[in-house]
Amino acid sequence: MKMNKGMLVVVGLAALAGCAGNKAVKPHGASGTASRGMSTQASGAGQNGNMQGAGMGGANSGSSLSSFSHMVHFRTNSATISGDNRKIVKKNASYLEAHPNVHVRLEGNTDERGTAQYNMALGWRRADAVKHMLEVLGVSGSQLATISFGKSRPLAMGHDRTAWAKNRRVYFNYKYFASK
Repeated sequence: MKMNKGMLVVVGLAALAGCAGNKAVKPHGASGTASRGMSTQASGAGQNGNMQGAGMGGANSGSSLSSFSHMVHFRTNSATISGDNRKIVKKNASYLEAHPNVHVRLEGNTDERGTAQYNMALGWRRADAVKHMLEVLGVSGSQLATISFGKSRPLAMGHDRTAWAKNRRVYFNYKYFASK
């Protein structure tokens, strides 16, 4: 039986998700507690918590992780970074350039509408768009990893425009690597 490359990627992602620990596969909770040890940030605000012990920079190393947003939002069916979202990517790029030993996983997400396959592909395009912009801004590709969760990890649990807008995002997951 002949399998195409897309199916191999989907099967590989499913295998990786199944092998990952609880910290890597829990969806963002709406309860105010964090998945993967993070605070829920529905507003797009930066993470809470002191990351200095994890090699994330000292007191005199410029901006801290909690001083800027870690979420970039997108329009419906789009992977184009626009408006204030470009500023968010630039602030993350500045931080990553100033901390070359820090790594981040760019997590692409979509709203609930559309097929699982379409949303998985759209999540990848969004994560790749953010990665590309970071690289253009001077961040080393070795600091960046991408993944798509499609519609499987909603941030907002509603079924309306407000919830959908919050769920169309790429999340900069710094703690994914810090907890390893």
